[in-house]
Amino acid sequence: MKHLLNYLMFLPLLALNACGQSTKSPELTSKLTTMENTINKPGNPYYSNTDTTKLNVTDAEWKKVLSSDLYAVSRNADTERAFTGKLWNSDAKGTYYCAACGNKLFRSDQKFASSCGWPSFFEQENKNSVVYKEDNSFGMKRIEALCGRCDGHLGHLFDDGPKPTGKRYCMNSIALDFVPDQVISENKNKNDRETITLGGGCYWCVEAVYEKLNGVKSVVSGFAGGKTANPTYEEVCSGTTGYAEVVQITYDNSITNIDEIFKVFFTVHDPTTLNRQGGDVGTQYRSVIFYANEKQKNAARSVIDQLNSEKVYSNPIVTTLEPLTQFYKAEDYHQNYYENNKNQPYCQMVIQPKIEKFEKVFKDRLKK
Repeated sequence: MKHLLNYLMFLPLLALNACGQSTKSPELTSKLTTMENTINKPGNPYYSNTDTTKLNVTDAEWKKVLSSDLYAVSRNADTERAFTGKLWNSDAKGTYYCAACGNKLFRSDQKFASSCGWPSFFEQENKNSVVYKEDNSFGMKRIEALCGRCDGHLGHLFDDGPKPTGKRYCMNSIALDFVPDQVISENKNKNDRETITLGGGCYWCVEAVYEKLNGVKSVVSGFAGGKTANPTYEEVCSGTTGYAEVVQITYDNSITNIDEIFKVFFTVHDPTTLNRQGGDVGTQYRSVIFYANEKQKNAARSVIDQLNSEKVYSNPIVTTLEPLTQFYKAEDYHQNYYENNKNQPYCQMVIQPKIEKFEKVFKDRLKK
């Protein structure tokens, strides 16, 4: 009850200044954008829906490429007046991007109806899409929310949101670009697809799991990490080639992302047993992430460090990070092995329990 009374006393201040920093700001508004305008932001070479590389742009350059209203909010932490932005009460389905640089920030299913007068979200798209810093301006102690790519001011983060996070990302409409789902689907391109190569023991097991994850477009079983060309299954099974059994996963990063791919990976295999998964023993069964670029390498290192620091496993993670130099597709009879051999003892005793665990943990992320 005390918590409720404190919250009710806070409401008048919230209505006036939940996201605000100045009541002298001019009235700022923004429009729903089309994919064409979003991808090809006129005059802004830093705008990209797919590049997540951290930007280091001078203030003078931002002033050249941003409108005066957006510059005031994004670079000077100004705030639009409550109930003036056209996104604050929109319930359209789609994706919200940083209006300054195009970084993907939120999905519409992470948005909730709030009476504060600004677009409100209970969760961000991924752990890197929004970053924070302490804001002690105007005699208040708040948490400022910034774009993870360009460090542009978006709004503030509060602890009065709905479940499951209890957070309220209070954003300025002008700081966001919104792209409806139907526009995205009409403008699909190859930039939405990414590929990662993972080894977590027998590739039959790993393939069967990822085939069920929403957003995954293809899973190919094969070999990586060795030096001889075109290895056969029998050669790899000898344990002398340096190759690991792996799956190469191609996924749509507008539906899933690298963080979720890794969450599944570290859920359905044991990353603490060296060169072994259950009864499968040898370097060909090692836990390994073959990265294709520095982004994948850094993301993998980040999740491993986090799992180790939080002691999720009783033993240290031994998953290796290796550069992907060559991937060889395994023989045809290895592809989609579980679906084609469900009655085989290995499928029933080894693969099926992994699938059941995956389906239980990621029940909301399964393909329809």
